[in-house]
Amino acid sequence: MAQESPKNAAAEIPVTSNGQLEDSHEHSFNRDLKRSLPVGLGLAETKITSHGFDSTKEGVVEAGPFPGSSASPKSSVISPSSAVASRLAGQGGRAQQKSGPVVLADEVKNPAMEKLELVRKWSLNTYKCTRQIISEKLGRGSRTVDLELEAQIDILRDNKKKYENILKLAQTLSTQLFQMVHTQRQLGDAFADLSLKSLELHEEFGYNAETQKLLAKNGETLLGAINFFIASVNTLVNKTIEDTLLTVKQYESARIEYDAYRTDLEELNLGPRDANTLPKIEQSQQLFQVHKEKYDKMRNDVSIKLKFLEENKVKVLHNQLVLFHNAIAAYFAGNQKQLEQTLKQFHIKLKTPGADAPSWLEEQ
Repeated sequence: MAQESPKNAAAEIPVTSNGQLEDSHEHSFNRDLKRSLPVGLGLAETKITSHGFDSTKEGVVEAGPFPGSSASPKSSVISPSSAVASRLAGQGGRAQQKSGPVVLADEVKNPAMEKLELVRKWSLNTYKCTRQIISEKLGRGSRTVDLELEAQIDILRDNKKKYENILKLAQTLSTQLFQMVHTQRQLGDAFADLSLKSLELHEEFGYNAETQKLLAKNGETLLGAINFFIASVNTLVNKTIEDTLLTVKQYESARIEYDAYRTDLEELNLGPRDANTLPKIEQSQQLFQVHKEKYDKMRNDVSIKLKFLEENKVKVLHNQLVLFHNAIAAYFAGNQKQLEQTLKQFHIKLKTPGADAPSWLEEQ
């Protein structure tokens, strides 16, 4: 145990609370230090630097020329004690934790900023389209026109107004016929009652009662045919044609946007070309291309819908007009069989009066 290493001897140096060596152990410390120093290095050529606990050089023995010595400096350093080394390592670890690299998370998108950007784009697009519409109405701006497609759209709108008028008149006829049938049924019941109570006019009242009941029955058959005609024309006008006109409105909106961005691009191309205007021209060209593709797509959609609408309209109106004609002709000719045959031809089922009313069991 007498041959201890120099590191262990240095680790047993007692230090007071203010960092000064105790005087009682100074002699033994100098002796151990002489053993650990390299050969040729005297004690007079060393100095001990001892600071407080907060210093990072605590316990370091520096070798060098002592004041007043003429010997050349020797480069020899004694390692710090294990306790000091562990404390230094702890302080260094805390310093690394405090000064370590900071990883920034990805920037979170703000929903409010996204909405604000959408509002800005919508406002800019609305302004451009409004300016284009005003310019067209004042005769200052140019517009893109497809003559063939525009003519078909005008014919469709004109036909829709005429079909709506036919629908309105047919509904009026249905209402009046319903009132007439209701009146004929009541009149037949009145004749039948008088036929039972008036023995002198029993036969006359009976003939009229049967006639009015037959007219009411034929009127109900005709009413079923007219209502079927009204339902089919109403579907054609208010659903099929209206759906096509909705696509036409989208096409017209796309056309206005296309002309608005086309006008902007033309104005920029007429102006000077420099570092400030070239990015604007490029951006305007991209927006113009986007709206041009949208306009071409909507124009193609309108053309296809107009074609299918025309085919469907001819087929539907052909059947409905034949039904209306045959039913009216058979009714006023008094041909009950022909009237019933017409309804069977078009698969029309008449509703029995009171059939929709719930039974007394359902009411309970």
